[in-house]
Amino acid sequence: MPRPKAERPVPPPACRRSLAAGGLGLAAAAYVGVDYLSRTSPSLHGRLQPAIWAALALATAARAPFYRRWDAEIRAAPWFLAAMIFMFAALLCEAISVRFVSSVLGLRWHRSTAPLPDTGQWLLLALNERLPQTVVYLLRAHIISLHHYLMLFIMLGFSAFFDCIKGPGLGIGTRYMFAMAVGRFLRTITFVSTILPSARPWCAAARYKIPDHPHAWAQKYYAPYASDPRAIRRVILVDMPYAIVQNYSDHYRPDWAHMSFLIDILRPSAGEGPSWYHLVNKAGGGCNDLIYSGHMFVAVLTAMAWTGHPYVQTFLCHNQGSVIRPPLLTCGSALALEEAYGGWISVGIWFLVLHSAQREIRERYHYSADCVVAIYVGILLWRVTGFIWSTRDSDQARRLAKLDEVQNRLFHAAKDSDIDEIRGLLNEVEMAGQPKKTFSQGVILSFAAFMITFTLLFALLAFSLTSNG
Repeated sequence: MPRPKAERPVPPPACRRSLAAGGLGLAAAAYVGVDYLSRTSPSLHGRLQPAIWAALALATAARAPFYRRWDAEIRAAPWFLAAMIFMFAALLCEAISVRFVSSVLGLRWHRSTAPLPDTGQWLLLALNERLPQTVVYLLRAHIISLHHYLMLFIMLGFSAFFDCIKGPGLGIGTRYMFAMAVGRFLRTITFVSTILPSARPWCAAARYKIPDHPHAWAQKYYAPYASDPRAIRRVILVDMPYAIVQNYSDHYRPDWAHMSFLIDILRPSAGEGPSWYHLVNKAGGGCNDLIYSGHMFVAVLTAMAWTGHPYVQTFLCHNQGSVIRPPLLTCGSALALEEAYGGWISVGIWFLVLHSAQREIRERYHYSADCVVAIYVGILLWRVTGFIWSTRDSDQARRLAKLDEVQNRLFHAAKDSDIDEIRGLLNEVEMAGQPKKTFSQGVILSFAAFMITFTLLFALLAFSLTSNG
């Protein structure tokens, strides 16, 4: 009797391609385009921006009840919160260090120290003389800013609801925040190690009310040896400071209680308010060259998240027809999966990253080196943090362990031509790679409502209460 043929199954799509190629990319482009209207048509922007925010929120809320990976989201939530705390600690450390490097040498140093020569700035000025004015205007246009990159990433995280990225969405959020926190710590260590003059010499005088004279540390270890070659040679030979610290008027010392140790670091003045946190919050981007660029670092992380990293899983046949594969794939087939969306809009985001880089240099917020370093540090950190948001290794390990367990039974079923037994065993192998559902429906619904509301409100407050996100 001839053996009945099994139906040829169709591989399941790893992502809803029609939505990924159309909806998500168009939503991202629409958000950036509508926000750019604030510079060209403020009245139209005032009508369209609430509409696009409402459309995004409604689409997310409508899709959330049908999302299949809320269990994974709940398990990822503690790591997400830990990454947020880590990031906030990194940002606080960075803000204190920004104020320190901007105030330790005093305003006189900021006024008198020339910016460093930057060949990237020279190149852009030379291109301005040769390119058509339309192209120059396009290069100067404020198309995208920091808060756009942050919003683009939030949209990418929520696209897990639509199967455009590999869930959980909080997993990619954890990876993003952890990479950003590590990058911020590395940036802080870099710019606090050697103080470089700003490409905007007027910045400190316009932003700060710090003393004109340098701090006692700088008076003892830097100022006397800054411009005299003989003094520099002498301090190298004796390897000991020999300058005498000058006497200036008493500094203002507010009562910061247990935070009083920051007084010598932040050098506050009476006109800047009594709160240490207020001084740190006003530091903003600082008034020194902070290598590497924080704006570019965020932009590169967002672009890397959107680019996607496809991997191919191939399923082979063994032992005369017994198939070592998930039950929905044919023998010898390969399923191309993606950790994130990698469609046409990701190419556009990389062009926007390059546009942001040349505008940072053109407007002298950073030197060219800052943008170059931010690009390769962002790419490197996103690559090395892949262990945070990538379940394929653990899933595959569970499948292989289960396959070893049922291997003999699978071979016996193949010899006996027991198709139902083969299918059942392969289903067990496939299900072994799926996370177990351990939360009740009520817990899942409550968590879903809280997470969506919290994220949207957090994004709105971040964009409205902070400077440029």
